[in-house]
Amino acid sequence: MSGPGRPTSVLVLVAVLTLTACGDLHASGATPGATPSRSAGPSPSAAGASPYVEPGAGDGAPHYNENNGHRRPGEMSPAHAKDAEREADRIRPVLERLWKRRTWDPATVREALLRLGYEEERVTRDGKRLGGTLTVTEMSSRWKDDGYVTPEGARVALRVHDDACVTAFIQKTNFAAVANGPYPESGCFAPPFAH
Repeated sequence: MSGPGRPTSVLVLVAVLTLTACGDLHASGATPGATPSRSAGPSPSAAGASPYVEPGAGDGAPHYNENNGHRRPGEMSPAHAKDAEREADRIRPVLERLWKRRTWDPATVREALLRLGYEEERVTRDGKRLGGTLTVTEMSSRWKDDGYVTPEGARVALRVHDDACVTAFIQKTNFAAVANGPYPESGCFAPPFAH
């Protein structure tokens, strides 16, 4: 991302250095130490995946899975996944009703969901859970133009079991509620992107 004081040419140079700094590529079947030969055209065996691509990596970058592990929800047991989906089914109609009324502020969303019988989650400063299962907050802030802005709306997290959550949101454009496992570092809410 370029910004004030960061010319595009510097970013291009960084990208080129990054792409060339990963070591030498060798054709499959090449003998170590052999002198590479030049061919008239691309070799059919040269096509295909880079030897540096991790299986299942989103963009194929080296260490993608390792670097993004904190952004993957944990596994839910089948029984707990059913429980979480059942709770998501209870939350969706409430969000839909609020959305149709164009009401998505966190206080109103929290009040409506507490009427379903949930209790607000209480947590100590060091992150120890004291009880309750429901958390309703404002939307995450996002970078826009020259600073961070917090969009209208609310985020919802419901801890159904230690390994099962419902994560939901409601905003001007849409709403959703899905069952998912907790994230390693951030509980039921998905962690923000690092960059």
